[in-house]
Amino acid sequence: MSFFAILFALLLEQARPLAAHNRIHAGLRAWALWVGRNFDAGKHHHAWVAWSMAVALPALLALAVHWLLLWGLGWPFAMLWSVAILYLTLGFRQFSHHFTRLRDALEEDDQERARRLLAEWQQVDASDLPRSEMVRHVIEYSVLAAHRHVFGVLAWFSLLAALGLGPAGAVLYRMAEFVARTATPRRGALAAPTSLALQVLALRCWMVVDWLPARLTALCFAVVGSFEEAIDGWRFHAQRFPNDNDGVVLAATAGAINVRLGGEALKLQVEALPAPPGIAVEANIGDSDRTPGREPEVGHLRSVVGLVWRSVVVWLLLLALLTLARLLG
Repeated sequence: MSFFAILFALLLEQARPLAAHNRIHAGLRAWALWVGRNFDAGKHHHAWVAWSMAVALPALLALAVHWLLLWGLGWPFAMLWSVAILYLTLGFRQFSHHFTRLRDALEEDDQERARRLLAEWQQVDASDLPRSEMVRHVIEYSVLAAHRHVFGVLAWFSLLAALGLGPAGAVLYRMAEFVARTATPRRGALAAPTSLALQVLALRCWMVVDWLPARLTALCFAVVGSFEEAIDGWRFHAQRFPNDNDGVVLAATAGAINVRLGGEALKLQVEALPAPPGIAVEANIGDSDRTPGREPEVGHLRSVVGLVWRSVVVWLLLLALLTLARLLG
C-alpha cells in the first residue's frame, strides 16, 4: 500500500501542485504560532510540551484517522488518506519553482536576477557572489530542499507505514522540520519570537529525526551517481559542513556528480544560522574545506535534477519490490 500511496501522491503533485501560499500551510503556521504563544514559557519542560504539541500531536491525529478508516471503511480509504497526507507533506513543486527560475537566470547569464532570486529564496545577501558561487549555492540549497521535501518524507513514511502506523511518519518529519525552521529568528516565520529553550530543543530534535533519512538520501545518491566518490565524500568530507546531517547529503552529492561544494558557499549560511548553546553550527570554512571535484558550472544543475529523479525511481522500485514480495508471500 505504501508504494501505491507514494506513486499516486507524486503523480497528483506533478499534475496539480499546491500553491505557494495555501490554506494548509497557513494553518500549520497558525498552529505553530498558537502553540508557541500558549505553551512556550521559556523553561526546558515548557519547550518539550510546546514541541510535542506542535509535532507529535499532528502525527498522532494522522495515525488515529488512518486507523479509523482502516478498521471502519477498509484499506482503500486508508490508502486515500495516506495519499492526501503525502500530497501535503512531500513534493518537488514546493521548491522546484525557485530552482527553475534560478537555473534559467544563470543559463541566460543574468547574474543580477540570479542574485535577487537567490536572496528572495534563502534570505541571504547574495549581492557580491560571483557566478560560480551562485551555482554552488543553488546546488546546495536545491539538494537539501529535495532531501527535506521528498526523500526525508519518504523515509519516515515508509518506515512507520511498514510498522502499521500509516502516514504518521510523514507528518512527524514534516512538522519537525517546520518547527525547527520557523523557531529560529533568521527565518522569522512566526510573528512572535520563540524562547531560547524551544530553539535549542527544536534544532536538537530535528537533528535526531533527520539522522536516518539523511544517510538514506546519501546512499541513494551514491547508488545512482558515482558510487565510490560519493561514499568517499560521505566518509571523509561530511564533517566540513556546519550541520552533520546536511554534511552527509552534500558530501555524497559532491562525489556523486563530481562537483566541488562547501567552502565559500557556506559562509553566508553559517553567518545566518542561529547559535544557541549546545548546538554546533560553526565550522572552519575556507577554500581548503571544500570537497574535491570540479568547480560548479551551470551544467551541474541538470546533473542535480537527474540525480534526484533517479533516486526517486530507486525508491519506487525498492518499494514496488517489497510490495510484490509481501503480496506473493
